[in-house]
Amino acid sequence: MQQFRPDLPYPSQRQPVLARNVVTTSQPLAAQAGLRMLLAGGNAVDAAIAAGIALTVVEPTSNGIGSDAFAIVRDGEKLHGLNASGRSPAGWTEDRFAGRDAMPLRGWDAVTVPGAVSAWVELSAQFGKLPFARLFEPAIEYARDGFLVSPITAAAWKRSVEIFSGAEFGSFCQTFAPSGRAPEPGEVFRSEAHARTLESIAASRGESFYRGELADRMVRHARESGGAMTSDDLASHRADWVEPIGAEWHDAQLHEIPPNGQGIAALIALNVLRHFDLRSMGVDSIDATHVQIEAMKLALADAYAHVADAEHMTVSVQELLSDDRAKGHARSIDMTVAKLQADLGSAGGTVNLATADASGMMVSFIQSNYYGFGSGVVIPETGIAMQNRGHGFVLTPGHPNRVGPRKRPFHTIIPGFVTNASNGRPVMSFGVMGGHMQAQGHVQMMTRIFTFGQNLQAASDAPRWRVDGGLVVSVERDRFEPSVLEELARRGHQLRLASPGEFGGAQLIYRLEDGYLAASDHRKDGQAVGF
Repeated sequence: MQQFRPDLPYPSQRQPVLARNVVTTSQPLAAQAGLRMLLAGGNAVDAAIAAGIALTVVEPTSNGIGSDAFAIVRDGEKLHGLNASGRSPAGWTEDRFAGRDAMPLRGWDAVTVPGAVSAWVELSAQFGKLPFARLFEPAIEYARDGFLVSPITAAAWKRSVEIFSGAEFGSFCQTFAPSGRAPEPGEVFRSEAHARTLESIAASRGESFYRGELADRMVRHARESGGAMTSDDLASHRADWVEPIGAEWHDAQLHEIPPNGQGIAALIALNVLRHFDLRSMGVDSIDATHVQIEAMKLALADAYAHVADAEHMTVSVQELLSDDRAKGHARSIDMTVAKLQADLGSAGGTVNLATADASGMMVSFIQSNYYGFGSGVVIPETGIAMQNRGHGFVLTPGHPNRVGPRKRPFHTIIPGFVTNASNGRPVMSFGVMGGHMQAQGHVQMMTRIFTFGQNLQAASDAPRWRVDGGLVVSVERDRFEPSVLEELARRGHQLRLASPGEFGGAQLIYRLEDGYLAASDHRKDGQAVGF
């Protein structure tokens, strides 16, 4: 693989971390939880699980016990993909949603079966070294003894408390705003209910969540609140091991989880961009930015039209990734004029993390409630905030992603992994959280690192753009050269200046000859740590 440069050309608050064992997450205490597992003799999978569990406590604004999750694991020999997204309740018939204009964003009719707990169980059983209960210890300590809330999380927490202030969200307020407000930065927050729930999951290896006491609590609350979720819905959940899909980019190959996730959009965009000499255009140039935006529009249009539960797709992954389709898309791009594309979905709240150990095991893991705290449904006295992934369905007749029973919705969260295209050796585990920013973030990381040779921290620090639908493109405020923005606007892009917090957060680990280089996005509270 090509060597990247050590310089940091963009305003940066951080240096990359170099070590033989590393963890990078969006919250420092979660990164430390993962590091504790590595220091205790655990491997990268143990570290990822512990960090993920801790994030449900210390960054509840983006994920929780009621989340979904995906992972890509390199065990030293091959890649393994895990799809732990949940399916809709059996009672979610088309009639249930008749007369609606869109899928609900809040309440039980936005909640599919949460899959994150099953991800922790599957990953530990397949690859972990430490006892399952050991992985919960940091999170339980944070929940029971309290933790100091970090600044960016505190700001998101405040916004969510304002949203969920209504009487119908009483359990949310009792759990996450017991004093009637969100915690301030640096304020200690405790949740004994969260600690007890994690202890139950740890002791039962997840059984209590899907078939025991916690499952009973979820079903009872659904029944009392008009939800359709049943004991059978929870008991029948399974996480699936899947074969990652990929696309070559220079001497690298990007791997993604196959649909129902949007990772394929990043692969489609790279396939299109292979037909342009991006390197000669120059990093951050007008042409390089324009062509990436146009390729991303085409890729996201494909994803939103065709990606669904794998059992319901009508256009195959192979067709979406075919050379002929990529050539056709490339021919449709006009380097002088922006073209209109379909509207996209909403932004979301997600955590992603990456880990790697001295044995060569590397993990890319992502966990999400989707939209901030999720649906607003919190199971009383448990600390379980339920995701709202059901909002990812559509109501369009005949669409493969139309809502239906026992079906996985279109998913925004995507772990990424890069290998050497010629020999398959592991190169990078990474992710970029943030709703429909995620596939776009993957493309921007791939081009910056593997086309322009930027190191991981520079690629993370660099100014970001985001296709938002139609001709609208959000650009990071005060980060782009004015001449670039002026020319993009002249070509027809409707530019929207946005704050850094709207462009997600990257966590990246790059394999070196003897160890790793890790970077954590300054747009989040997190950090990369190692030894």
